[in-house]
Amino acid sequence: MDFELSPRTHELKAKIEAFMDEYVYPNEELYDEQLNSQDSRWQLPMIVQDLKKVARSEGLWNLFLPDSKLGAGLTNVEYAPLCEIMGRVHWAPEIFNCSAPDTGNMEVLHMYGTHEQQNQWLRPLLDGEIRSAFAMTEPAVASSDASNIECSIRRDGDEYVINGRKWWTSGMGDPRCKIMIVMGKTDPKATKYQQQSQVLVPTNTLGVEIKRMLPVMGYDDAPHGHGEVLFNNVRVPIENMILGEGRGFEIAQGRLGPGRIHHCMRVIGVAERALELLCSRAAERETWGRLLADRGITQERIAQSRIDIDMCRLLVMKAAWKMDTAGNKEARQEIAMIKVAAPKMALEVIDRALQIHGGGGMTNDFPIAYMLAHTRAMRLFDGPDEVHRQQIARLELRRQLGGYPKQRSLN
Repeated sequence: MDFELSPRTHELKAKIEAFMDEYVYPNEELYDEQLNSQDSRWQLPMIVQDLKKVARSEGLWNLFLPDSKLGAGLTNVEYAPLCEIMGRVHWAPEIFNCSAPDTGNMEVLHMYGTHEQQNQWLRPLLDGEIRSAFAMTEPAVASSDASNIECSIRRDGDEYVINGRKWWTSGMGDPRCKIMIVMGKTDPKATKYQQQSQVLVPTNTLGVEIKRMLPVMGYDDAPHGHGEVLFNNVRVPIENMILGEGRGFEIAQGRLGPGRIHHCMRVIGVAERALELLCSRAAERETWGRLLADRGITQERIAQSRIDIDMCRLLVMKAAWKMDTAGNKEARQEIAMIKVAAPKMALEVIDRALQIHGGGGMTNDFPIAYMLAHTRAMRLFDGPDEVHRQQIARLELRRQLGGYPKQRSLN
């Protein structure tokens, strides 16, 4: 395995670090002030809009997309350290047009969209003119098993008619969200993994109703948020179907590999930021006449955090390397492993940072409480830990025993 960064990645890494130092970290308080003083929290603070122009002018734009014509043309190994840096501040990825769920939706349109779909939706997303949402999870069923999805997508002449209720549709609170990718059933009688399809639904389509914006452990995640969305006889032209009827799972697998590793790359940055906050606080606070940094328990927490972050980063890089060299399908075990390991590691580091901050760590005076809430949610979105562990185990059994799950004794 070769994790050596290319000269271009070294250059981009230095540019992004300098950008964060100059423009992002000094404006974290301004971001919160603008978000809370606007007429509505559901609009992008001006500081982000201004910084997006600066980032694009400096060539720090669409870095996630491996297509060299439409994106930066980077491999997963090359993109990983850049994504990690962006992840250190939760609103920073959008500055570089590298934020979820847009990255995953752009990848879907790039890989599977028709020329017309790409012109209408991919181009404005790549230009940062609009935002998007992905509607899969439903409140009525256990959506960790996506075959449970019940939303109906029924063909009626030259249109599809969509009926269902979705939630955790991220990005729906943003007024710039203009398009959704909706997953639902086109043929309930087909084989299990050919019942589902994915279709493009403009957010202003008649019958689309945002019932509410969901809080995430007390945070509204404005200005983008996560919506519960009702589809009531929503009609879209048949040209809005992506790839074809019954190919929803195929699209989902193509989307989730890169999407999952990007989340894991970003959360490494979250953990690094939490460790920095831990060390900074420990070096300035005293109890009973001694700095917290001088106490053995604090040093043990710092040391363990350093070990945990570096181990997890290496696992993420291995997954990235395997995706680059063998393909997403061959790397599915490594992708599942990091999706379990990365948020678990980050939560432990964040919790240590919160503990060292005492009561302050539970307030919004520091980013730690938000880090904790968002990272905890990561153990559920893009598949809960249990689903990934099951896949890891099955692939390992197949590797160890051959031919699993044949009827055979494991004793």
